[in-house]
Amino acid sequence: MTERWVMARPTPQRRVTIIDVARHAEVSTTAVSKVLRNAYGTSPAMREKVHRAIADLGYRPSAAARGLRGQTYTLGVMVPDIANPFFPEILNGVTASLGNTDYQVLLAPGCAGEHAEARTIESMIDRSMDGIILIAPVSPRAHLEHIAGIIPTVIVGRHARSTIFDTVADDDIAGAALVVDHLVGLGHRRIAHIEHLETEPSCIEEMPNMIRAEGYRLAMRGHGLDAEIDIASKTYTREGGYTGARELLNRKRLPTAIFAGADIAAMGVLDAVAEAGLSVPGDISVAGYDNTTFAAFSQVSLTSVDQAGWQIGADAARLLLERIADRTRRSAQVKLSPTLVVRNTTAPPPAR
Repeated sequence: MTERWVMARPTPQRRVTIIDVARHAEVSTTAVSKVLRNAYGTSPAMREKVHRAIADLGYRPSAAARGLRGQTYTLGVMVPDIANPFFPEILNGVTASLGNTDYQVLLAPGCAGEHAEARTIESMIDRSMDGIILIAPVSPRAHLEHIAGIIPTVIVGRHARSTIFDTVADDDIAGAALVVDHLVGLGHRRIAHIEHLETEPSCIEEMPNMIRAEGYRLAMRGHGLDAEIDIASKTYTREGGYTGARELLNRKRLPTAIFAGADIAAMGVLDAVAEAGLSVPGDISVAGYDNTTFAAFSQVSLTSVDQAGWQIGADAARLLLERIADRTRRSAQVKLSPTLVVRNTTAPPPAR
């Protein structure tokens, strides 16, 4: 006869409450509440007793209950594309700035267009978060201002001005010019660009990808290279960089340099150039944007614009805490100055 073992279902553990903490510390629930809120009127001895009881019992305040009292100490961060390695650098800056606070960050993807983004933002609001950071949102300006009227909001990567939300962005015009100036200085003239085609008409003028492409055009014209302007409109993804480079490499006149608007797209460019039997930088120079961690890998060594992702995140967190503390303060627009990090993927063009 075959024996069958039936595993007993684990008994769910009861959540430790403020009442349990008060009993363990032999103080009132009011005293525990004051200690948790760091309120006036608690002695050092009482705070020590309460904190010891919290540690002994493993008590964690309920976010929902704290929300009913006005704060949950949670902040939402919406990321448009979790596959893009630049966004973790922004998140690192956010979390580092919150390290000495009681705030916790909850991450949400919002990369499927305006409607999916709206659902993500609504879910963060419904969960009573104290504030939100939206990275490169595609929602119309009017909707962003509506959101900011409900919850403290900081917008990252949108060149927008508002009286009720704060913004942090890179100077994308200057960043694109750094790349073009560098390549022209090396002797390049046929410099092509891969942009991220914006499909949301309500925010085209404010999106960094569009401004970056405009910066490329302005810089090319500034060097008298109007006739050499060549743009492949794809996406800021590895696939977008690959297909964009394939398109550019099929031109009658081959570019001598390709400027990808994001490092992740530059990775696709490197794939396409290698597949075509060409070398970087011997046949074609390649530059990216974001100076992500892998750009510095010796096997890649990508020339790239550093837009200080960590600092962007740190500034966004700082502005959000200030906005939470004072909803009526004047809005702030922070614009960071980029720098160019030159590595091994750019060199003088081949003699042709």
